Amino acid sequence: MKGKEFEENLERGLKERHIQLIALGGAIGVGLFLGSATAIKTAGPALLLSYIIGGIFILFIMRSLGELAVAYPVSGSFSAYANKFIGPLAGYITGWTYWFMWVVTCMAEITAVGVYVQFWFPDVPQWIPAMLALVAMTIVNVVAVSAFGEFEFWFAMIKIITILVMIVVGAMMIFFGLGNDGIPTGLTNLVAHGGFMPMGVEGVVMSLVMVMFAYLGIELVGVAAGEASNPEKTIPAAIDKVFWRILVFYVGALVVIMSLYPWNQLGTIGSPFVFTFKKLGIAAAAGIINFVVLTAALSSCNSGIFSTGRMLYNLALQGKAPACFGKLSKNRVPLNGILVSFCFLFIGVILNYLVPAQVFVYVTSVATSGALWVWAIILIAQMRFRQSLTPEQVAKLKYPSLLYPVSNWATLAFLVFVVIVMAFDPDTRVALYVAPAWFGLLLACYYAFGLHKPAAKPLARAAGGRN
Repeated sequence: MKGKEFEENLERGLKERHIQLIALGGAIGVGLFLGSATAIKTAGPALLLSYIIGGIFILFIMRSLGELAVAYPVSGSFSAYANKFIGPLAGYITGWTYWFMWVVTCMAEITAVGVYVQFWFPDVPQWIPAMLALVAMTIVNVVAVSAFGEFEFWFAMIKIITILVMIVVGAMMIFFGLGNDGIPTGLTNLVAHGGFMPMGVEGVVMSLVMVMFAYLGIELVGVAAGEASNPEKTIPAAIDKVFWRILVFYVGALVVIMSLYPWNQLGTIGSPFVFTFKKLGIAAAAGIINFVVLTAALSSCNSGIFSTGRMLYNLALQGKAPACFGKLSKNRVPLNGILVSFCFLFIGVILNYLVPAQVFVYVTSVATSGALWVWAIILIAQMRFRQSLTPEQVAKLKYPSLLYPVSNWATLAFLVFVVIVMAFDPDTRVALYVAPAWFGLLLACYYAFGLHKPAAKPLARAAGGRN
């Protein structure tokens, strides 16, 4: 089924263990370690329902992505699928939006690296570790895709081990009284302070926005498919475990946290992870969690540079970006796309010191809106893909999506609902103002530079070579 639209020459250097940990690492962000208290205050213990509900729809999205990724394993992923099955304009908007989403995310993450390093070295200027992190992660991505995979593997492993230790130790506190003079704390805190749903259904609904934001990056496995050594095996194996990973790592950790501490007091104790380790008598608890969060930020930066380079590469193949982005280095990585993304990220580091932080709140809102757009595009592209197949071809699909097409329509409705909910929160409402401006800019460039004309396609033919 693979056509010329999907021809790429990237190195397939990502092994199964890399793909597995990329999928898992994408679902575990800094928010779980530092931002969980804020989400808990919105819904109370019922936040567990929000994560399960959001997780089910994420599973539908990932299975739709998996069907496409196994049939067409390319680094352009959803941008390439949108271009093929929806239209050139959809592919163009999706590719550039995903690129911008990661650029903005990385700007925030490399700045955060500077903050985290100051925990140990308060006299070191914040821009130095931020700059070193950016340079280091860029070098990793330039060397070879296997280097990216190896770093991402170990970054994800650190997060996983920390959460598992948290869950196991917390369970021992809850059921055996470890660190509490042998007195089990039990599960009463889940219902003792206003009940399991103290904020009512409204709390569950309002927390859905934060929950879905926590899942940003989980679609990265689709981009990585273009360089997976055995995509027909590795992609299904990674995606199949997504839902259960969410249950174990998010829901499991939150059950422990809200069982150990009254949910209405969590906002006053700092990171629940730090407090749990301190309760065990671990004096270096804050330092341990700071290290974990530092690696989580580096992981996001690493993934962002990887994604931006690949997205520019595929946009060049589509004729929707300069042909130079479609050229590969001797190591078969999209060097020009990576270096251009590096330059934008370097500007981001400088801007952090020249403009108010509020500016980044507005720009980041575009990133979150971009994720909702990408997820919707995945669902629509997969439906168009299915419609293009004969019944015989459908029967031969190696990794079909779940409950097609009901799951697609239900998930699209859910994403629209999340956008509506965003309008009721002042902190997220700004996305509804900024996102249209971004999409308007993309449309203006699309027609101003003649990208809507068939003549733009020769760029794709020129893009297959190397530097």
